[in-house]
Amino acid sequence: MTDLRIQVTDLEVRLGEAEILRRVSLTVGRGEFLSVIGPNGAGKSTLLRCLDGIIPPSGGEVLVDGRRLPDYGRRELARAVSYVPQTEGSILDFTVRSFVEMGRYPFLRAWATLSAGDVAAVVEAMELTEVADLADRTLSSLSGGERQRATIAAALAQGGSILLLDEPTSFLDYRHQVQVLDLIDRLHREKGLTVVAVTHDLNSIVASADSVVALKDGRVAAAGRPAELLEVDVLAAIYDADFRLVAGGYDGLPLVLPARNGG
Repeated sequence: MTDLRIQVTDLEVRLGEAEILRRVSLTVGRGEFLSVIGPNGAGKSTLLRCLDGIIPPSGGEVLVDGRRLPDYGRRELARAVSYVPQTEGSILDFTVRSFVEMGRYPFLRAWATLSAGDVAAVVEAMELTEVADLADRTLSSLSGGERQRATIAAALAQGGSILLLDEPTSFLDYRHQVQVLDLIDRLHREKGLTVVAVTHDLNSIVASADSVVALKDGRVAAAGRPAELLEVDVLAAIYDADFRLVAGGYDGLPLVLPARNGG
């Protein structure tokens, strides 16, 4: 089997007259952590939904483990790829346990009950994400960080070894951001998951990644290792804004700060 988990070639998405993605190409290796950055409206979330087969492309193709997405059945793809959308909108009032159990849907026939293997997968997912002690709480009673960890638990219970995350730390306070970031890092480094995370967090998620792709106006504006993209000139070209870099960032990388008044 190829070491490439995801191959995207000349991907295009058009919605009406609007071009959302324009000939986007990228690869993600087995066990790699890829961060996708760029300004609002760059097409980042659309790209993630294409990788999960939610949005069919207008052109180009996506391969997962060497197979075109249309060649997968929906349940088969769900056993390979798990998607965690942005935490927004209404909250369904399930218990954490029930919600994580729903992640086992790719393995269940209609009206089937959970097998011992399904239950074990659910328990393991809740323990990995440290929500086992919240199993009987409802989602609406959780903090934002707890709810995000429960959502990731449901994705893990789904069984995919490719994890797609859309703004995983948005709307979280600092403590919960750290918890979620530590969880993602453990899933990547200790469990060997292949991770693709859309983010605006240049100082934590991007710095923790193996590689970075920047989108701008639906195109790939830059790609490389974090150290190659966390440069003032590169970031300015991506975001049309000024930045300054200071020492003291993660793993020897600089901290990225917005430049104010030319500073």
